[in-house]
Amino acid sequence: MNGYRTQQLGWFDTILVVIFLLGLYLNVSLQITPKIPLTCAPSGFAGLLLLWRRRDRIDPRHLGGLLAVIALYLGATLSATNYDYLGKRFTGLLQLTYSLVICYAFFVTMVQTERRQIAKILLIFCLSIAVGCFLEQYAGLRAISDAVRERMYDSGIVYDADLRDQLLYGRVRPKLFTSEPASVTFTYTHYTFTWLVVSQWRWKLLVYIGLMGVGLLLMPGPTLLLMLMLAVPYLIFLHGQDGRGKGVSITRMVAGMAVSAVLVAIALVVGSSFFAERIAEFSSGKDASFFYRVIGPMLVAFDVFKRYPWAGAGLTGEPFITDQVLTVFMNSSGFQAAWRIDKVSEVLTNYFWLHWIYLGLVWGTVTLIGIGIWLRMIGAPSLLYCFGVWLILGQAGGAYVGPKTWSVILIAAASAALTRQAVARSAGTPAHDMREGLTMVRGTGVLRPRSVQP
Repeated sequence: MNGYRTQQLGWFDTILVVIFLLGLYLNVSLQITPKIPLTCAPSGFAGLLLLWRRRDRIDPRHLGGLLAVIALYLGATLSATNYDYLGKRFTGLLQLTYSLVICYAFFVTMVQTERRQIAKILLIFCLSIAVGCFLEQYAGLRAISDAVRERMYDSGIVYDADLRDQLLYGRVRPKLFTSEPASVTFTYTHYTFTWLVVSQWRWKLLVYIGLMGVGLLLMPGPTLLLMLMLAVPYLIFLHGQDGRGKGVSITRMVAGMAVSAVLVAIALVVGSSFFAERIAEFSSGKDASFFYRVIGPMLVAFDVFKRYPWAGAGLTGEPFITDQVLTVFMNSSGFQAAWRIDKVSEVLTNYFWLHWIYLGLVWGTVTLIGIGIWLRMIGAPSLLYCFGVWLILGQAGGAYVGPKTWSVILIAAASAALTRQAVARSAGTPAHDMREGLTMVRGTGVLRPRSVQP
């Protein structure tokens, strides 16, 4: 297993980490050119500074692997049908490259930081979201939040379906300085789950369920149910390892699967209780949001497999397949003719299925294999865990080429690496530092050069 020396972040790096996380939460774009936006701009600036500050601790092989992944995406871009859309696809490739670079920078920072400090930052962030939602709901913060939102975001992406919220949830859901309520619940779900993985608290799973309950009360939304689904890959693929971190423990695996089954059952019960109106709307075929987020993208992906199996529509290829998407939607029994579609990119909001829509069956598979190899190179101990987390959160997130998408899988890889490294240290298993050739002295928790072992 690849290992990293961990240490406390200084005040400046701590600020950069907070800015990076805040940038993912706000998802504010800075328009560099009329056609190229810098998405999650605060995260971009913080990520580049973090990369520079850790330039001496980056393994060249990691960068080589990253370049190889980008090269695969370049190959997919050049293989896509109809070069009239090549400029648009290269814009997508540029955004994807930017996202991978800054998220890798955060990965490097995270795996070299002590678990307690990362867990503390994440928990404070999640509690701040909860407190902010409470203040927006009950203490007049909504007026300030709405005023800020009007200035930060383009009017075309600002959520204004407050009447629908009143009908489905009995109140207006908090937006807390973001463009829409889904951004609040997505970030809360993502960061709270990462805290669960990184935290060393003995009763953290109970606290995690408590945080989910707080979320359901303050920021109701079906995305929060993914918190229970995310615990499944954690319990099976990370917690299911033996105490030495060297293999699968049958006892732990069975226990993890049993707890996972209980959590899934709880998710079904909670969903039917808290979101009865939403379920009724979906059952009657009136839930446009669910269709655009889950059903529609899947149907389009299957259609792309038939028409463009080799390289799909190309990165950010919605303009190329606009007519095809509308045809698929219209022919679906779950689509309502009364639903208005202004832009196709706004109704394909699932980055997991966008992967296959953009890249097709062949290049989609090749790039996933390349990403998996790179994740192993940089120290991810379980690909099943990383891709499981990525798939689950993909049901609530779009913008495939944006930093939020790639932060999910790289933060999952970092949190898994920190957890597995801690297990190895507690068991006295050697863990090697990839940069300086250090090894953990068995039973001491001390890193020494390999040539100076006692």
